[in-house]
Amino acid sequence: MTGGGTDPLAPLLELDGVAAAAKSAQEAVFAVHRLGPNLRGGSATAAEASVRAARASAGIDGGDPEIPAEGSVTDPVLAGSLRVARALESLLPTWRRAPLQALARMHVLAASDLTDHPDSLGRPRPAEGVAGRLELLAQLVTGASAVPGAVLAAVVHGELLTLRPFGSADGVVARAAARLTMVASGFDPKSLTVPEVAYFRRSRRYRDAAESFATGEADGVREWLLFSCDAFEAGAREATGIAEAAG
Repeated sequence: MTGGGTDPLAPLLELDGVAAAAKSAQEAVFAVHRLGPNLRGGSATAAEASVRAARASAGIDGGDPEIPAEGSVTDPVLAGSLRVARALESLLPTWRRAPLQALARMHVLAASDLTDHPDSLGRPRPAEGVAGRLELLAQLVTGASAVPGAVLAAVVHGELLTLRPFGSADGVVARAAARLTMVASGFDPKSLTVPEVAYFRRSRRYRDAAESFATGEADGVREWLLFSCDAFEAGAREATGIAEAAG
């Protein structure tokens, strides 16, 4: 994730197929924003996308993605994922200026039913290298890189999966942070798409690609970026179905 020039992520665009995949993903996402219901605001699409994203994200981490027809959600992973989803819009300003604070808040929301140690919520693990890499990630999010939003969101996502900064609910937090990055970067400004569904449907491939990214090798990073861009396009197709159903 380093290289020459002033933008540490610029070399990623030189990896075979990455620039083209990012452009294709952006075109697919923008096409969703141009659909009639979304031109008129898109609030219905965004609301449904948020719930589907939260359910899929919980499912990836072993939670029950089904919301009960009656009564409250009892699965702790799903409950946390839904709490994070409801908070994302309000967290966007914090993500733009102080992303580490936003990550801490997301962890509190995601993991509050998963730990017997509430004092650990929102606190990164004291493992070597975690704090430094989180700080570098925060710099990327707040303007240190000008790569396309698809690439930046994929890097944020992959880096948080690699770091497991909190030791619980890290997957839910990573995917939520990627959603915030998609909005903040202008890649998906209305948060209409649902790449999480693609991750869930291809969970094994998702984990394999994330492990490849974690190696830091060029081929592994490329594999993750291409997988992510493919998921963004699948998420755009999911959003198209939502918008068409909303009319």
